[in-house]
Amino acid sequence: MACTENPRQCLGAIKDRITGSQFWKTSCPNSGPQVSAQSWQEAGRRPWNHSSTISFVLTSLFNESPIHLFLFSMVVIIYTLAMAGNTAMVFLIWADAQLHTPMYFLLSQLSFLDIFFTSVTIPKMIAGFIFGWTSISFVGCGAQMFFFMFLGAAECLLLALMAYDRYVAICNSLRYPSLMSRQTCLLMVAASWLGWSLNASIQTAMTLQFPYCGSRRIAHFFCEVPSLLRLACADTAAYERVLFVTGVVVLLVPIAFITTSYALILAAVLRMHSTEGRQKALATCSSHLTVVNLFYGPLMYTYMLPASYHSPGQDDVVSVFYTVLTPMLNPVIYSLRNKEVTGAMKKVIGKCGMGRTA
Repeated sequence: MACTENPRQCLGAIKDRITGSQFWKTSCPNSGPQVSAQSWQEAGRRPWNHSSTISFVLTSLFNESPIHLFLFSMVVIIYTLAMAGNTAMVFLIWADAQLHTPMYFLLSQLSFLDIFFTSVTIPKMIAGFIFGWTSISFVGCGAQMFFFMFLGAAECLLLALMAYDRYVAICNSLRYPSLMSRQTCLLMVAASWLGWSLNASIQTAMTLQFPYCGSRRIAHFFCEVPSLLRLACADTAAYERVLFVTGVVVLLVPIAFITTSYALILAAVLRMHSTEGRQKALATCSSHLTVVNLFYGPLMYTYMLPASYHSPGQDDVVSVFYTVLTPMLNPVIYSLRNKEVTGAMKKVIGKCGMGRTA
């Protein structure tokens, strides 16, 4: 059937990366420009994103140059260390009875979150670089967005709960067993998981309901809401404002809570007469403050600065920082600066050594 007879049916075979002018010039030379433009616009508005067979293409973070191969190797090593370190932290806290306290329970939850948070994005990036598996299905993209937002927001709130734990331990030490009982800790963690899973579900559903009728190439190494919205062929300005407000709430509310907690802690430490007590209080808080700065800094850059202040390439680098580097550093910071954790580690290593000699 000639293109002049039914140009709309011809357009059904056009792929998303071929422009309308090229198609009509090469395949339908007898068609008028006005008909081709109208037909192309109608083809562009087709809701291909609602089909489970449609897939996006993720851009690779690295190319095959020597420097990028080195950087890729470093990311793989850091990811492996992050998984091993956080798994070891969870095991240590579970195995040592002296670490069965609210502070270490929350720390084990942080390590547990980091294990899954890094696994949402980095394995897919590694597979895309090694095997060329850069495509991701529509459903897979939605799942990646959901877990990334859910685990990231849950970690933000968990860091705030850890600051509250330090505040109670230092400023209300006599009431610490009742205020930070195991049941209370479980309820706080469960509430954070349920609340942010609901928020992530709503945002994922709202993001995927937009028509994506242009290029399917996502300028990122994983499906993140801002990167996906750039491909939408509808007005997303109102939704982006909602996302900005949500990002402010997710980031600034826990930060305000952490800042208030540590301001009260600092006031209590300054009133202490014992130098040893001051040093111990500051030592237990410094590890948490270091983790907070490493985690919140890149997130605030990505989600609180306007899009004009950063490029997709910069977003990739910053995303690697808080998706793999920070989770790798968390167990290192807490183990090197915490005598109880290093003591538990020595016990486990000693038991393993005794088991081998026996």
